[in-house]
Amino acid sequence: MGKPKRIGILTAGGDCPGINAAIRGVGKTAIVRHGMEVIGISSGFAGLIHKEVMPLGEGDLSGILTLGGTILGTSREKPFKKKGNGAVDKPKLIKKNYKDLKLDCLVCIGGNGTQKTAWQLSEEGLNVIGIPKTIDNDVFGTDFSFGFDSALTIATEAIDRLHTTANSHKRIMVIEVMGHHAGWLTLYAGMAGGGDVILIPELEYDPKAVNRYLLDRAYKKKPYSIVVVAEGIAHPEGQSAADYVAHMIEKETHIETRKTVLGYIQRGGSPSANDRILATRFGSHAVDLIAREDYGRMVVNTKNETASIPLADVAGKTRLVPENHSLIQKAKSLDICMGSDCIILKS
Repeated sequence: MGKPKRIGILTAGGDCPGINAAIRGVGKTAIVRHGMEVIGISSGFAGLIHKEVMPLGEGDLSGILTLGGTILGTSREKPFKKKGNGAVDKPKLIKKNYKDLKLDCLVCIGGNGTQKTAWQLSEEGLNVIGIPKTIDNDVFGTDFSFGFDSALTIATEAIDRLHTTANSHKRIMVIEVMGHHAGWLTLYAGMAGGGDVILIPELEYDPKAVNRYLLDRAYKKKPYSIVVVAEGIAHPEGQSAADYVAHMIEKETHIETRKTVLGYIQRGGSPSANDRILATRFGSHAVDLIAREDYGRMVVNTKNETASIPLADVAGKTRLVPENHSLIQKAKSLDICMGSDCIILKS
């Protein structure tokens, strides 16, 4: 038996439910199963630059499974982002601190940007394992990232509540959902919440087709409509997607229209049961990779199985909704307008 491995954990990028469950999954598996030493790194890559670290014992990991946010803190520090002359060479400093801390591996929990940085650090010679987290579900190579299910639950509950208000006032309600340039959260929430119109960035939308569809619903005495839009759909700068779509609808249909932007409420709070399980599975699998010294990889979920792929296959890529995705086809078959070619059914 050689010397027990010493691993560092950091969480970077935006917060989301399930991060603490992943930290716990890594830490407990490392300590209990493999006898490893675990070092928590504060505030993402910024903590590795400034050497802000703390030892994590088994007791530090108790009681955090259900907590939202991250006990380690996070930041959007991008150490490989080019700066002006005289700027600190952050990758060089990270490599030095990694060596000074006597780390055998660095576990990076984060989204697309974090996984790209993880790959860049592995190219610099560090042993790195990535764990994908995001409410957007847009990390390439994995069917699901933890954080998505929790955000989906929140967005769906919000849409559920808007149904009663829309019906009471005979309005069109427009609700904007997060997701950056990917429409996964909007598509799933729109379907789960009974949206009548669902607009996602991956599909072009025709305002005229949307308005015709909504007017047709009104003519058929359907008392209200729910329009679910992704924040990343095409819209003018200076406006939110919901602002633009709501104004466009009311101006052309003359039906009273209101908008709601869910915003950061989708990222907070306790993780769902599914996210707790997925994050725990990811964390435990990451340590198994470390034990085998199988570095430079990101843990993934494919066909409900936990596996891993090279970080090189992930870096710089985004997982978008395919135009032929089965859920889009199911939506259209249910007379849900996806932005163009909306079906106008005969009365």
